[in-house]
Amino acid sequence: MTVTVTVTMTATPATTAHRLIFSVILAGYLVIAGLFAVRTPAWQAPDEPAHYNYVRQVAAGTLIPVIQMGDWDNAYLETLKAARFAPALLQDLDTIRYENHQPPLYYWLLAPVFALTGGDLVALRLVSLLFGAGTVALAWHITRAVLPAAPWLAAAVMGLVAFLPQHVAIVAAVNNDALSGLLVALTLWLALRYTAGAALSPAWIGLGVGLIFVTKTTGYLMAGVALVALLLRARSPAGALRPLLSFALPAGVLALLWWGRNLAVYGLPDFLGLRAHDAIVVGQLRTAEYIAQIGPEAYVSRALATTFQSFWGQFGWMGVPMFDIPAPGLNIIYPALLLLCLVALAGLFVSPAWRSLPLAARGLLLLVIALTALMYLYYNLTFVQFQGRYLFTALIPLALGLVCGLEAWRARLLPRAPAALLVLPLLLALLNLWLIWRVIPGALAPA
Repeated sequence: MTVTVTVTMTATPATTAHRLIFSVILAGYLVIAGLFAVRTPAWQAPDEPAHYNYVRQVAAGTLIPVIQMGDWDNAYLETLKAARFAPALLQDLDTIRYENHQPPLYYWLLAPVFALTGGDLVALRLVSLLFGAGTVALAWHITRAVLPAAPWLAAAVMGLVAFLPQHVAIVAAVNNDALSGLLVALTLWLALRYTAGAALSPAWIGLGVGLIFVTKTTGYLMAGVALVALLLRARSPAGALRPLLSFALPAGVLALLWWGRNLAVYGLPDFLGLRAHDAIVVGQLRTAEYIAQIGPEAYVSRALATTFQSFWGQFGWMGVPMFDIPAPGLNIIYPALLLLCLVALAGLFVSPAWRSLPLAARGLLLLVIALTALMYLYYNLTFVQFQGRYLFTALIPLALGLVCGLEAWRARLLPRAPAALLVLPLLLALLNLWLIWRVIPGALAPA
């Protein structure tokens, strides 16, 4: 089958104003994420102690730790969370090691900083937010790649990724989500350029996927996205063979090194170490138990509500939602965000910007969203994990879709004001400042 990919939009060069906006958004992200890194109380990000202890082990000479019994103490962890990680209870913090099954790349990159700073938590957080800065910048480049005639849309997508409160909170913590998000965005950018006909070796896409293999399993879906991109550009099945081999070499080498190690340590068929992890986290709430407690209807309702809330912002260990903002008892943030999403979705159906996307690009973006949703549902089949951050693998495609939907309304209501799209990122930036200055430090301070 022959698939022809064409790009019909004429590229509009980014003006000095657009480049300035790019710089301002990136600088704003660095400032706000830096505030999150400094002002968020220690350990008050999901799984941060376990990720920190992985870095500690690597810095001490254990290149790849092994997850084993004792790395998860549910009672101790719940006590710590209830006391907001009070210093008097931290004597056994280094026993929290249930992330030891994770791929090692993120922790290898942070280990030298750990050694140089004596394990300073803020220093490690600052490295993570630099990975997040790469994701923010790639949001601009991805949008420019698929909508070259719309630099204002690129700025809006970049701003949304930069200032989404939950995203800022996660990438400004010690958590391998930060590096995974960067590599997912980089691989998506390469795949989109490749399908558009860029002179790009598939080996670069394979390297991106291979690095994801040794960073975080939630990014593994990009292997499927990359393969679809390679097939879309191939003129025939025979023509796909050479690109596939070029892609498979770097991706396969890194995968086999990591998976082979896991098979040697954990045995067949646990090539990801996930079975070993699941066997150790005794006491973590299971989906079947939760449904039995509250019933299927309540389960679905809570899953949808908590996922939506925690996608936008629910801080600490999911203990601080954005209620009572801007005033106690005034719960308008989540309803306003839901209304915004519904308005954007309605606009997306008639959006000229979305329809102008090359068919291959639109397909890849939708594929990332679909695979991310399936991964999220699959994970929740076993454990209750209504954490919207697990959808951040599709953050840039989701942000692009939301902005395209809003652009349809902007073009009708404010046809001469393309910069009006930046109002949403600006409001989110101000919300972040309010959260990190007035809400999060007090709400998460040790009891």
